[in-house]
Amino acid sequence: MKQPLIIIVALEAELASHQIPAGIPVIYSGVGKINAAIATYKAIQTFNPAMILNFGTVGKINPLLSGLIQIGKVIQRDMQTEPLAPRGIVPFCARPNTYSAATEGYTCGTGDSFVTQYDAWLSDNGVDVVDMELFAIATVAQELGVKWTAYKFISDDANEASGTEWSSAVNDGERLFLNQLQEYLATIQ
Repeated sequence: MKQPLIIIVALEAELASHQIPAGIPVIYSGVGKINAAIATYKAIQTFNPAMILNFGTVGKINPLLSGLIQIGKVIQRDMQTEPLAPRGIVPFCARPNTYSAATEGYTCGTGDSFVTQYDAWLSDNGVDVVDMELFAIATVAQELGVKWTAYKFISDDANEASGTEWSSAVNDGERLFLNQLQEYLATIQ
């Protein structure tokens, strides 16, 4: 039987599962692309979802953003294999280097590093926010034919103060996401 919706989030500190309406599985992936890929694959195999909803915290690159935002596409920011391929592209791989969500929104750059300093490549490539899981979630979802969308809470400014800012704000987006989830559920019922 197909589960209409599952939620994937990296950490319980970002979203407590008891806050989610009954019947919607919440999967905690852990931090990073490998953990997110494994958790997403297992969740799809277990729940056969029609839609994956990802929620989590992000650092902002676009200084105009704040609060909860919706993601429209994701790229991989830390694939650096020059001269074999330009940054962001996996060499010798036919899979896309950009994935689009089922909805419109901002661009997220995923990588296995916590961004703590300016990186011109991010701005030059239209990255609005950075995280550590979404590209892996989107890759597995695409590979297995599952739609996805993501809502991200801007927890920090992706600079030298990011660690402290993130630690203080890791749970601040939960209420905003729960409100957005209620709106989303109303559109699919």
